[in-house]
Amino acid sequence: MSELFYLKECSSTNDEISRFLLYEGSDFVCVYTFNQTKGRGQYGNSWASAPEHNLAYTLAVNTLNITITDSLFNYYTATVIMDFLANLTENPVKIKWPNDIILKNKKIAGILIEKKKINGQNYFIIGSGINILQEKFEISNAGSLLTQTGKRFHLKDFVSDFHTFLVEKLKNIPSEQEIMDNFNSNLFRKDEISVFENEQGRQNGIIRFADEKGEIWIELEKGGMQSFYHKEIKLLY
Repeated sequence: MSELFYLKECSSTNDEISRFLLYEGSDFVCVYTFNQTKGRGQYGNSWASAPEHNLAYTLAVNTLNITITDSLFNYYTATVIMDFLANLTENPVKIKWPNDIILKNKKIAGILIEKKKINGQNYFIIGSGINILQEKFEISNAGSLLTQTGKRFHLKDFVSDFHTFLVEKLKNIPSEQEIMDNFNSNLFRKDEISVFENEQGRQNGIIRFADEKGEIWIELEKGGMQSFYHKEIKLLY
């Protein structure tokens, strides 16, 4: 059973979800809005969103139903969201490690997954911001479904279809090997020469694979094969 709640406006759907879980006994509880004023991204980043143009969506998933590790759950969630957007737009969509969704070289969605204990029960809190109708962005590598495909999607229809797709996929999680294979085969700029930046400066490198611990392995021009956690290295694109 899943529950879907709409808010006309809120600061952050990831923050609002807690109060709905105090009363709902469902394994999947969602809160969404088209007007989020203080969205949060991964590791303290912000997620800016134009009102009534984009979706801010948070799904709470009871961890009793999840038998895979946190890292694999993150990978699987990213690939499910990627698949939904690829099917919807009929375009190739990629995952920029660890949690950004890329369409035609522009970031159209971000994912923030937290683990929280609420009302005595543990939940994965999946927050996703998806740019749908926005046309102008302050960040050069950001885009929307509209800017990247020219298609206008009805917001309420979009969230209904998205929620149904995501919940159904989370009820039927595949094997760990399948999750790893699917995530790695859809990594943005995998096996391509790219420019990276870390505390040593900028240099060329090639993304080779992500591992089950959540690290990315990059073959650097100067340092050879190395693994990194998020925020330890940045892909410039």
